[in-house]
Amino acid sequence: MPARFLQIADVAETLNISARAVYGLISSGDLPAIKVGKSWRIEAEELEAYIQRAYADTRSKVESGTLTE
Repeated sequence: MPARFLQIADVAETLNISARAVYGLISSGDLPAIKVGKSWRIEAEELEAYIQRAYADTRSKVESGTLTE
């Protein structure tokens, strides 16, 4: 059974971004997370939902011709 919650490092590795960037996604509200003690945890389903939203946003920008690098 896969883990329900992921650590910051796991999310950073999955998205190929820094831990600081993951904290940024959390503080902006783009990636829902919970704090357990002193550590942040991200539910695997929330990470997948974030990824799907990012794909949808990219598709929308491509279709509208507003995608920039």
